[in-house]
Amino acid sequence: MFVGAIFALSLTGLPVYGQSSSASSSSSSAASSGASAASSGATSSAAVSGSTNTEATALTFSLTVTNPTAVPLASITANETSLATIPLPSTATPGATNTFLSGAPALPNPTSIVSSNYPTLDKVPPTDSDEVQQWIAEVAASGINIPNITQTVTGGCPANLAAAADTSRCWWYCTGCVRDTDVQECPNKLTWGLTYDDGPSFYTPNLLTYLTANDLNATFFLVGSRCVQFPATLQEEYMSGHQIAVHTWSHPYLTTLTNEQVIAELGWTKKIIKDVTGVTPNMMRPPYGDIDDRVRNISIAMGLTPVMWTRMNATATFDTDDFDVHGGLASSYGVLNNWENIITHANEIDTGFIVLEHDLFEETVQLATGYILPSAMNQSFDIKPVISCLNKPMSDAYIETNDNSTNPPAASGVVTLSSGAPGSASATGAASDSNSGVGLKVSGTSTALALSSAFALVALFL
Repeated sequence: MFVGAIFALSLTGLPVYGQSSSASSSSSSAASSGASAASSGATSSAAVSGSTNTEATALTFSLTVTNPTAVPLASITANETSLATIPLPSTATPGATNTFLSGAPALPNPTSIVSSNYPTLDKVPPTDSDEVQQWIAEVAASGINIPNITQTVTGGCPANLAAAADTSRCWWYCTGCVRDTDVQECPNKLTWGLTYDDGPSFYTPNLLTYLTANDLNATFFLVGSRCVQFPATLQEEYMSGHQIAVHTWSHPYLTTLTNEQVIAELGWTKKIIKDVTGVTPNMMRPPYGDIDDRVRNISIAMGLTPVMWTRMNATATFDTDDFDVHGGLASSYGVLNNWENIITHANEIDTGFIVLEHDLFEETVQLATGYILPSAMNQSFDIKPVISCLNKPMSDAYIETNDNSTNPPAASGVVTLSSGAPGSASATGAASDSNSGVGLKVSGTSTALALSSAFALVALFL
């Protein structure tokens, strides 16, 4: 059943994007503080475990390894006392160059970032600015067809039954539909494309310290408004060899926005990331996984390849539900039960995988560094950023350093980011439709999403 529960909280000036993984949306912005009420984990589907008991009070398995300094699970709750954050492992020097990238421009000075030069934080940006008008013109001149698909309304799949039943629009949020241009898994079995959404935040340094100590790198899908608040943290992520990618300016449901608003959300996030790091990402993740062919093609026209997270079927995704611990809608035990089920399925499927996790909250970082990452390193998983799990160099992740030889833009029509052999698109066999010009494919996991629209709708309400 869908639970129509959406909430907005506060966290020392940070917005809180929140909704249960099994909940439908009822609003894309918080009325109280102007913060968007959204979570990239707030999909219409349950975690891969299929369990509805995300508020579990015990583990369904035995922990074999944890971080010796891990916070006890019983203490990782919505009401826990916040601990002091760890300082950044280092502070980047303006003018330095990234040793992980060949030909990267010099690092800008983060003190040059002035919030008044950007849109209001955590609000959908206006579309009448010179910058947005230029981006709109560039999308129009890209040659990419933006299909005439109606906007959805707030309320998720139950409020948009006709849209959810319309398979031609390829709405991932409700049906799990992906296109050849979408990344949803890594091609090599047991490879984990490690991702974190919604930062940078107060707690990102805690995560960065752990990743550095264990020689791990990840893909960070960043909210533009957070980049304005934490430019030094963004620089440390980038200079430490992590992949930086776009997660919109204010974290809205993108299919509810106009074309121009989608362009503004993506454009301003690309701009702030370039202003802070000197490079422009070429990957994005839609909040909630809320993407259809209209939003997808706008992203592609802006040079951004959509990156989702792995699905087993229309109602089960590789989502730990870590986000909901902060709001009390999930427990730390439930998150680890989900993770254990993800591990089980990851060992069964023929491809690698991508998991949805977050670095916005103290609880999510505690679960990652105390339990999930130690467990993963105890497995046979090859953990790396998404661009690396696709067998491509880090230089391919940014417009300024990508020579397009192994990672041509999706807009070129030469798609190489799908699962399959390195450097080649996989053949998924499904025909394309008039909306997109790119082929429809089922999930690259061993369980195909070959559902009829009627069955998909039934499954969504189970």
